[in-house]
Amino acid sequence: MIHAYDKLFLTEFQQNLGFACHFAINSCAVNSDSFFDFFIASKVASEIENGSPNLICGCSGTELALTIFSRIGFSPRQIQEDDEAIMFHRSHEYWAGWILAYYQWVTGMRFSKIREKITFSQIIQMYHPLHEAPKEKFVEVMDEIIRKNCAENGTNLHRLRKAAGLTQKQLSELSGVNLRTLQQYEIGAKDINMASGKAINALALALNCNFYDIMELERLD
Repeated sequence: MIHAYDKLFLTEFQQNLGFACHFAINSCAVNSDSFFDFFIASKVASEIENGSPNLICGCSGTELALTIFSRIGFSPRQIQEDDEAIMFHRSHEYWAGWILAYYQWVTGMRFSKIREKITFSQIIQMYHPLHEAPKEKFVEVMDEIIRKNCAENGTNLHRLRKAAGLTQKQLSELSGVNLRTLQQYEIGAKDINMASGKAINALALALNCNFYDIMELERLD
């Protein structure tokens, strides 16, 4: 799995996105789902997916939120002054942004694709009981949600595997791609476009198809 930015910066970006969500929703009275849509529409999300250092760790959570607002021409009505120290008490909104940043980094799935499967308000509602669980548990729950909401025909990988008459375990053994990773690629929980060329080529050889047949090219910007 190729990540857009190094894990060393993940904790800082989790905090920044967490506080950006807290600030926008609680201090500026922006609807939670609207802010997630602003995040995507402003192209801030896609730049983060592509590893923009200025947005990942070059600004505070407040500055991140204000950048999003500025890009879409939105003027927030700030209700109260806020302090980033509040992030340490982990509001529901802070946690939702914090854990979403982790999920996107781990899976490589685009924020816009996550948005197609689940709303930000639904992620906030997952605060109980998942805020005290390991981050990996949230990943498991999200993967299951995405699996259930997967389009009827599934991904290209799912369609090609079925056409080849292979089980996931058989394809894993033939290609050398880890079974769990393959399952996540197949349901779209991990973005196969972010997989290594070696892994995609191994899957293509095992399925007797073209390298590009495996990828989800419509996901690329």
